[in-house]
Amino acid sequence: MAEPTTISFARGAPSPDIMPVEAVRAAAEAALAEDWQRALSYGTGRGHLGLAEWIAEMHEVAPEQVMVTNGSMEAANIVIDQMIEAGDRVVVEQPTYDRTLALFERAGAELIGAPLEADGIDLDAVERACQEGPVKLVHVIPNFHNPAGSSLSIEKRKRLVELAAEHDFLILEDDPYRLVYFEEPAAETMLAMDGGGHVLHASSFSKTVSPGVRVGYLVGPEDVISALAEYANSIYISPNMLAESVVWELCRSGALEENVVKVNEALKERRDALVKSLNELIPEARFDPPAGGYFLWLDLEDDVDTEALLIGAQAEGAPFVAGPDFMISGGKSSLRLSFASVPADQIPEGVSRIARALEKLRAGAPA
Repeated sequence: MAEPTTISFARGAPSPDIMPVEAVRAAAEAALAEDWQRALSYGTGRGHLGLAEWIAEMHEVAPEQVMVTNGSMEAANIVIDQMIEAGDRVVVEQPTYDRTLALFERAGAELIGAPLEADGIDLDAVERACQEGPVKLVHVIPNFHNPAGSSLSIEKRKRLVELAAEHDFLILEDDPYRLVYFEEPAAETMLAMDGGGHVLHASSFSKTVSPGVRVGYLVGPEDVISALAEYANSIYISPNMLAESVVWELCRSGALEENVVKVNEALKERRDALVKSLNELIPEARFDPPAGGYFLWLDLEDDVDTEALLIGAQAEGAPFVAGPDFMISGGKSSLRLSFASVPADQIPEGVSRIARALEKLRAGAPA
């Protein structure tokens, strides 16, 4: 096949060849045949109630504990906008998702970084933060982390929920990759472990259907969800009811489950191709192969500036995201690669381009 002009490891989105266009087309036809009045009308801040009921059943909660949003980023934005005030102390993983980090910064939160370990957030750092002053919220991405690829162990999930009860902080369990696993299913949610109303669980259908549907959701205590839904209703009247109706049809027909199986098989093949190519072409790279999700985080030698490396990689036609984008500070020698966006047969060439850029950077050649 012809060599593609650009092989991008930068965007956290699936390539078009694994998007379920036929399933979505069939679901849209069914939605407009059977649910058209609701799909084409205003909803409320809680979104499509049929989809909310399906989500509630999946999480074994009451439907009143669910609100459907325009993607999980909007869910996070609503939570942060309504629950975080300037000066509130917020613990974030390091590294963490760059867009959520920006939302906390915009809200004026005092950000406290907790290092990520192989089994998730460093709970000693969380406890130290609580001892130094009141913590309002701890943000965690528990499964197949963006950007790190790691997952929070069951023991740490339980302890973090205990700490939330002991120190009265909120956990924002940001979990869009939960169903995107390659070996074992993700562990029990902290939402399910929580008995004191300290967990808000956010997720998305962007990773299991497609990013373009922009459908996500929040699950939490009924009074909190009610207040957040009322606020959502006041700022955008209604979420996208047509998209939510299509997703509901995918869920209740079983098409979503079928698509997840197909996508996970394709993503596992891509993950394996990336791991193999890195080991062969950039042997100095240090990383833990992710067991799910979209991303692989790697560390290079300390003398490598990945922001400079990115300039060379872009010139070679293989962009990625440099580590500092995901950090409060640091990350100079780290980077994130998204394998979701690159078909497996293109990955070796993409990695070879980054390897060439690294060789030129070390040699002091201009980008």
